[in-house]
Amino acid sequence: METNTIEMITRMVIEAIDKAGTKSSGYVVPVGVSARHIHLTQEHVEALFGPGYHLTRRKELMGGQYAANETVTIVGLKLRAIENVRILGPVRKASQVEVSATDAIKLGMKVPVRESGDISGSAPIAVVGPKGAIYLNEGCIVAKRHIHMSPKDAQMAGVHDGDIVSVKADNDRGTIFDQVKIRVDDSFTLEMHIDTDEANAALIATGDTVTILR
Repeated sequence: METNTIEMITRMVIEAIDKAGTKSSGYVVPVGVSARHIHLTQEHVEALFGPGYHLTRRKELMGGQYAANETVTIVGLKLRAIENVRILGPVRKASQVEVSATDAIKLGMKVPVRESGDISGSAPIAVVGPKGAIYLNEGCIVAKRHIHMSPKDAQMAGVHDGDIVSVKADNDRGTIFDQVKIRVDDSFTLEMHIDTDEANAALIATGDTVTILR
């Protein structure tokens, strides 16, 4: 084989190895699997649990949030219900229910995929507590997958708040998640949030890791 041909083949092999390495390398992020939950305004807390009622803390979460001891029942338009939906505190300016796509089917509803807080025109839902019930004309969403990061993590990963990235789970399923939004704040701990449907399909559990693809 001629020397020029050997050199050309060698260069092609090296380039192929480099490309493969680039695709598989990246910033490693732990995963948190997010089950269905609800955020409430103080007004709605009192409507569901009684006048003057305040949520009580069960487990601290990132960014000053916490899982409350209190749970509620959510009811879809066809009167299909899911019980024991955990409330996350503190209270917010607008109430919001986050479910999985499977939950939406169980409730008999069409629920849009949205970022947390983007509830305009989202699905309606009823919420039942021990002391009363409320009806939300909008507020039920399937949460868009995202990664929480501190500014330091973002700098190390080479990303910015609002960026959209792809990540890979290197397990038996070998799943690649596209359309993952980066969210950066000083209060955030590094973690990618996916819902139970996404986790089950990709064989991922809380504490597993994924890699941001370069």
